[in-house]
Amino acid sequence: MNMKRVIRSRPGRLIAAVVLAVAVGIPLGVTGAASAATPLTVAQALSAQDGRTATVTGYVIGQPTATNTVLTSGFTADTAIALADQAGETGTSRMLYVQVTAAWRSTFGLLTNPSLRGRQVTVTGALTAYFSHGGLKNPTAMSLGGGATPSPTPTPAPTGTPDAYYAGAAGRTGPALRTALHGIIRVQTKLSYDQVWDALKDTDQDPANPANVILLYSGRSQSKTSNGGGGNDWNREHVWAKSHGDFGTATGPGTDVHHLRPEDVSVNSSRGNKDFDAGGGAVAEAPGCYTDSDSFEPRDAVKGDVARMILYMAIRYEGDDGWPDLEPDDSVSNGSAPRLGRLSKLLAWNDQDPPDTFEKRRNQRIYERWQGNRNPFVDHPEWARSIWG
Repeated sequence: MNMKRVIRSRPGRLIAAVVLAVAVGIPLGVTGAASAATPLTVAQALSAQDGRTATVTGYVIGQPTATNTVLTSGFTADTAIALADQAGETGTSRMLYVQVTAAWRSTFGLLTNPSLRGRQVTVTGALTAYFSHGGLKNPTAMSLGGGATPSPTPTPAPTGTPDAYYAGAAGRTGPALRTALHGIIRVQTKLSYDQVWDALKDTDQDPANPANVILLYSGRSQSKTSNGGGGNDWNREHVWAKSHGDFGTATGPGTDVHHLRPEDVSVNSSRGNKDFDAGGGAVAEAPGCYTDSDSFEPRDAVKGDVARMILYMAIRYEGDDGWPDLEPDDSVSNGSAPRLGRLSKLLAWNDQDPPDTFEKRRNQRIYERWQGNRNPFVDHPEWARSIWG
C-alpha cells in the first residue's frame, strides 16, 4: 500500500529517480546513503552533475587549472585534482575535476604530493561543476584506492625531458643554476625506510625479468624477494654514505631513493662508507669494481650513475631544511663530514658514462610513482660542469 501511494501521489519524482539511477548505473534497489557509498566511475559521475552526494573512484591525472587545462607536472597548488577512468587519459572531457579543500590538501594536493599522479583515489562529495567543468566539490572523504594504500602500479615511462619541470632553471648557469635546481627538486614526497624496499623493487627492476632487480655494483639480476641481511641477499646501498653527514635512515636523505640502490650484502659491506676514486684491488662478486683502504671504484657501466647520484644529493640537501649541507669535494678522507669525493673523478665519470635507458627509466619512475622529483643530472648531465666546472 505504501508503494502504491508513492506511485499515485508523486509519479514524476519516482520516474526521475529511476531515470537517474539507470543513467549512472546504480542498481534500482540502492537509494539514499547507500548510493553515495557505492563508487561510481568517472564517466558515471560526469553524467550525473546534479549536486547530489556520491562516491567516485578514478586515477589521478593532474591538477586542473581551467576548463580545458590539466597540469601533469610542475604543479602550482594543492587545491584540485583531475580524475579519469584510465591512468593514461589525455582528454579533459573524460576527466572529473575534484576540489581539494583545506582538510585534504596535505595528503591529496599535487603540489605537496606530486607522486599521487597515476594513483587511484576514491572521493565522496557533491557532483557539481568545478572550473565550469564536470566536477566534485566539498569532499567529505578521500582515500587512496579502495581505502588502503596500494603499491604503485608500474607504467611505461613517457619519453623526452620534462622541460616544464625545469622552467625555473632555463637559461641559468653556475650558482644561479644551482639555486634554481635546489628550489625545484626539494619539493618531494618523503618515504619511510620500509617503503624504500618497495620503491627499489620498482625503480631497479630488471628490464628482461620483472621478478628481479639489477644490483648496482655487481650488475647481477637477482630476485626481488631475496632482500634481507643474508650473505647473498640484497640490501639498500646508500651511494652517498649516510655516515658522511650522519643522517642515518630517518626520513630525509637517508630514505631518498635517488641515491639508494639494491646491492649484494657483502659487496655493500666492501664499499662501506668509502669515497669514490679509481684503483685498488678487485671486489669479489662485483666484476669491474675495485677498492682500497679509502676509496671504491664502481664498474664502468654505472660510473656515471654513481656520479649523478652524488651530485643530486649535493643540490637537493643544502642545509636549509634541517638536514646537513651535503657537498662533493676532491678528497677521499672525509670521515663523518657531510662531504664525499673525489669530485674531479665524479665529473669525469659523468662525462665518460652518459645516462642510459635504465637510468632514465629509473629517474622517471621515481618522479611519477614515488617522490615526485627528478635527478636533474640524468636529464641534463651537462649541468654538472656548469655548476662545478
